Amino acid sequence: MFVLWSELFSAVSHLCDHYISGTPKMSRHQNGEEYRNPTEVKKSQIVMPCHANHRQELSVGELLKWMDSTACLSAERHAGCPCVTVSVDDIHFEHTIGVGQVVNIKAKVNRAFNTSMEVGIVVSCEDLFSDTHWSVCRAVATFVSQRTTGGKVQLRPLVPCTQAEQVEHSLAAERRRMRLVHADIMKDLLANRAFQQGQSLNCNGAVPAERTRVESVELVLPTHANHQVNTFGGQIMAWMENVATIAASRLCNAHPTLQSIDMFHFRGPSHVGDRLVLKAIVNNAFKNSMEVGVCAEAYQGEEPLRHINSAFMTFEIRDQEGKPCTLPRIRPEPLGMRRYQEAIARNKIRLDRKYIISCKQTEVPLSVPWDLSNQVYLSYNNVSALKMLAARNNWLLNSEKNKVSLYTLEQKQVLSFKVETEVDIPAERAFMLLSDLSKRVEWDPNYERCELILRVNDDDFLYRVVTPSISQDGASNSPSADQGGKVQDFILLASRRPPCDSGDPYVIALRSVTLPTHPPTEGYNRGEVLCAGFSILEVSKDISKISYFNQASPEVLPYISTDIAGLSSSFYGIFCTCNTFLQENRVDHTSTPHKTDLGPGTFFCGCE
Repeated sequence: MFVLWSELFSAVSHLCDHYISGTPKMSRHQNGEEYRNPTEVKKSQIVMPCHANHRQELSVGELLKWMDSTACLSAERHAGCPCVTVSVDDIHFEHTIGVGQVVNIKAKVNRAFNTSMEVGIVVSCEDLFSDTHWSVCRAVATFVSQRTTGGKVQLRPLVPCTQAEQVEHSLAAERRRMRLVHADIMKDLLANRAFQQGQSLNCNGAVPAERTRVESVELVLPTHANHQVNTFGGQIMAWMENVATIAASRLCNAHPTLQSIDMFHFRGPSHVGDRLVLKAIVNNAFKNSMEVGVCAEAYQGEEPLRHINSAFMTFEIRDQEGKPCTLPRIRPEPLGMRRYQEAIARNKIRLDRKYIISCKQTEVPLSVPWDLSNQVYLSYNNVSALKMLAARNNWLLNSEKNKVSLYTLEQKQVLSFKVETEVDIPAERAFMLLSDLSKRVEWDPNYERCELILRVNDDDFLYRVVTPSISQDGASNSPSADQGGKVQDFILLASRRPPCDSGDPYVIALRSVTLPTHPPTEGYNRGEVLCAGFSILEVSKDISKISYFNQASPEVLPYISTDIAGLSSSFYGIFCTCNTFLQENRVDHTSTPHKTDLGPGTFFCGCE
């Protein structure tokens, strides 16, 4: 899976807590009672010796069972009928849990789609003697509801009631999109010649992968089944973790520590009486970590094996001080070369993700390198950052003119602004028009030119945007190309998304990225965009609300400083010009192009 969901889910959750400052985690009803999500389910369990491994730490397999059962109860609370696990997104384990400590698991439905729903899971631990608490892991699971007579159930929509729920509800649509495309993304990466040429195989002194192979058979008994007489998903995950741990142990003849799990994906059910064949092998070993591939297959009698589940688990070997040990190389078996190569790709993706997550807004450069291996994460991060910025509720109205409003927000030394108005045009048409950058010069005086660098896919594009210079003191918004300062250029990733469901806005998000093929050039100041873009919300059939957002970097501030100070209203003039452009093109007099044939828009280029 390209997105390490646990890291991303953790980052989003922490941002939700701090991003929405001043907003209590529990809102109150009008009668004064604390609000609690109706789908929320909590489980607390003290860790007993029977739950522990040889190190007197909670077995990960046991924890997976507890997480799955808690999430299933949450899903069923919303659906009102039995539910089954479809997938569990990547999990990164931050800490271990010892015997005698208490595990606290909280699960709630983030969003319900037509027949599936996303459930967020948060696991923490507490020490009863020291009264300390710490985070263990976070995960996102997908469930579908099923009638007892068979067939999926149409789910009722879930209405978010707090700002944090609104953020998760919005991001769930983007996560769902990622799940649907991740297989194709991995295929594209493996087909990339540059990636293939960067791989090398050194088998000197390497351990044969065949030595790590594990195969185990489990008979599914009634105690392993859920209330629908299917094999409990958490039990299958626990069995998979067991054989993966054995495979990892055989590489180094030591006890491994599970660091993370790539997505569990249930491909089909199994039942009481099935025999589950669990297979595991070390796909590849890196300096301090190894990837173990594990799968579960089921059969009864003489029938052929049915593929039930698969996952990739990352292990470490730690010394007495808890530091990762250096691992021996692995020599793949003749038929295992593809697994070996795929493991390299996934490891590169994990490292790229960690680098992106670790970048701070106060560090320079703000942009991160774009390449094929991290493009999916960057796209997701681009859209989610804009949605989170839009969800903040402490915007201050700075100025307003003829229903065009300018809002500002300052937090942690980062200034953000929002410009908002309603226009008499259908939302979908406005989205298509503003996504066509070839028309940008018709309505934006601060827009000089734009070069399409790469069409990544139908919804993500890389652009070089050139903006005119302003005076050195930043006091003028004049678009003149020479007032003492150089013109600026930006390398932008533009990601656009249509609504996932009714009530969702159209979104076009922007962020700066770094491209080796387009370094800074003489005569231009290379600017950087933290987070920018706009959403278009359908108010009625013929009216839409356009909101532009920008998390202003130093290169952006001179373009808007006089507006914020209340000395001019250039933002109003640009919006009026934009509105005129939209009205003049309200009706498509030519054949309407397919939405994927249009380039994404960059309202104000993120830099005005």
